[in-house]
Amino acid sequence: MRTLLVFSVLLAAVWADPSGFSFSPAVGSGSGTSYTLSGEGRITAVRLWDSGSYIIGLRVRYGFAWSQLAGNTGGIEQEFELFDGEFIVQVSGKFSTYIQSLLIVTNRGRSIIAGQPSGTTFNMYPAHPMAELRFLSGRYNGAGITSIATHWAILPNMAVNGTSD
Repeated sequence: MRTLLVFSVLLAAVWADPSGFSFSPAVGSGSGTSYTLSGEGRITAVRLWDSGSYIIGLRVRYGFAWSQLAGNTGGIEQEFELFDGEFIVQVSGKFSTYIQSLLIVTNRGRSIIAGQPSGTTFNMYPAHPMAELRFLSGRYNGAGITSIATHWAILPNMAVNGTSD
């Protein structure tokens, strides 16, 4: 009986917030300048720069428009382009003074990984099963990304199969 009550309350909470908004708090040392990478519509690509040891910079694309750069360019550059109807469902990695590594996973099981896997592990994902990554925030200094947080929501006008109308 208690299990049914808990399940009912959780289900009601999901239905009460149709945006499916959730937030994964920042990880990392958090020193330096703050950033927010946001835009209109769905994220369509991610660009990462790493020193071989930690993440130097990152940028996301919404439609055809790239966000501002968080951090710096240089080192190893990787770009990950998403397919139509594909969206980000998980951001994981390791951190210490800097974000040491990032693993970004999509609803289609594709992923990109950058940096070196050393430090403390983190795993960020949305609270609602239909939500996707909407924007990133955190801090960076002259050498690289010192913290990262994720913000999740259901994109308006989404069909049940996860594609835009």
